[in-house]
This record gives sequence, C-alpha cells and structure tokens, in this order.
Amino acid sequence: MKYGALEAGGTKMVCAVLTEDGVVEEKVRIPTWGPQETMQEVAAWFQGKDIAGLGVAAFGPIVLDEASARFGTLLETTKTAWRYYDLLAQLRPLGIPIALDTDVNGACLGEVVYGCARGLSNVLYLTVGTGIGAGLVIHGKTVQGMLHPEAGHVRVQRREGDTLQSVCAYHENCVEGLASGTAIRARYGADAECLTDRDDVWELEADYLAQAIAGYICVLSPQKIVLGGGVMHQKKLFPLIREKVHAYLNGYLVTEELQNMERYICPPSLGDNQGILGCLALIRSATDGKIRREK
Repeated sequence: MKYGALEAGGTKMVCAVLTEDGVVEEKVRIPTWGPQETMQEVAAWFQGKDIAGLGVAAFGPIVLDEASARFGTLLETTKTAWRYYDLLAQLRPLGIPIALDTDVNGACLGEVVYGCARGLSNVLYLTVGTGIGAGLVIHGKTVQGMLHPEAGHVRVQRREGDTLQSVCAYHENCVEGLASGTAIRARYGADAECLTDRDDVWELEADYLAQAIAGYICVLSPQKIVLGGGVMHQKKLFPLIREKVHAYLNGYLVTEELQNMERYICPPSLGDNQGILGCLALIRSATDGKIRREK
C-alpha cells in the first residue's frame, strides 16, 4: 500500500509517494507561488499515483479543527496572497482520505515515529529558518487545541544594545522577530550562511533561542528537543544553545534528560525527509486509527 505526503512550505511544496514502511518512491519540489496555480500543480502531480491517502503538513496559521467549516483554511499568514485560502480545496477531488497538520508538527512527528525521538512520547521540534516555528508531540500525538503551537511568538528579553526593529509585524520582542533567519539578515545585512565566522552573531542568536527554549522546557517538559531549519545548519549554535539553556535553568530542574544536553538538544536525524515521513505518520494514524512506531 502506498501513501502520499505533501509538505506545504512557504517557499516550496514537497510532494512524495511513500510505502507504508516509509520508503520514498517518488519525490518532487514545486515552488510556492500563488495559491491557485501552486495547488493545481500539486493536485495534478498526485493524480493517478494510486495512493490510499494523503498526509499534509502545512505552513500556517491554519485551521486544524475538522469540525470547523474553515478546516484547512490559512489565517493571518505572512504570505499575504495565501491569507484565508482553503489549502485543501484542490486536493479533495482526489477522492482519498486527507490528514492535515502544521509543517513543524509534521516534522516533529516524523522524528518521533521514524527518527531520533523514537520511543519518546513528549517531544518538541523547533525550526529556525525564515521564521521560527515549533511542533509538539505530547503522549504520542501532535498538539492541537484552539489552533496549534505558535512558539515563535513567545516573548524574549531583548539584549541591551540590540537596536534591531523586530521583523515580526505583530510583536516587538518575540523570538521570531529577533532570532529568525529574516532577523539575522535584517540585523547584519547578510544571510546566516555568510556570517559563519562572526562569533558575535552566534552568541546573540544562541542567547535568544536559549531564552525561549528554557521557557518551553519549564512549560512543556519535553523529553527531547530537536532543532532544525536553515539557521541551525550553523553547527556551532548547538553547544552555545546547550550552555545557555543550562545557565537559564540555573539548576532548578534536575532530570536524567538534562544531564546529557548533547542528547537532549539535538539536530534532526532524517535529513530532509522528517516532514514527509511525518505526513506519512499523519495519514497512517488517520486511516489505521493509531500511530505505529517503528521498532
């Protein structure tokens, strides 16, 4: 049996066909342009693939409540052309079951079912790229409530002397506004990959991220934190973040997990496939009635 996966990102749509065991048989990347043209191309790619269902992990904010008349509708996204667009409209005519969640929830689920977080029930996945987003699995299921996690918009304490105007249109001192890849470009006039040798860049970046992560740990109590996204390709960030998280917690929490920070705060383990594998887990959960963790 085969399944479809759609990782619907702000810059590209990754479409894939996978076996039920997670083997990728086909994969294509489609640029994210206007909503109608993009989703028509996506739907056309899945036509005739003989898939039993489709898992979709999408950028947001997006309505995830299946009981809502707006299920699958994007909300106040920064991609203005996509605001209030029904992301599933072009996919429903495929006539197969569709499971929907956020892109970062999907990535988190991929690591829980197939990757470095196997065997764990409470896991946080933080992606640091153009924006900052979080996926959260609690008791083996992705977290959905009123909406979904929007952890990039928690407040952090601005470092004295940092005069950057927040790149978030909604919040002056949220972690996305001060520490996303977009914020790095606005602060230094260059993309993250061009600033590798600037220790001051990564010390400040690690501080803002560690502030947020220490807060997530206290509130969510994850058993593992996975840090992905383009900015986290700067591997020197990991030891800096671990050190600063330890300092911000200041010995208050004493757990086995926190004794091994290299294992606790880690990079993704599935390359570029955690998102589509999360989509597979989503649709298998929807059609099988449970998530089957790999042995």
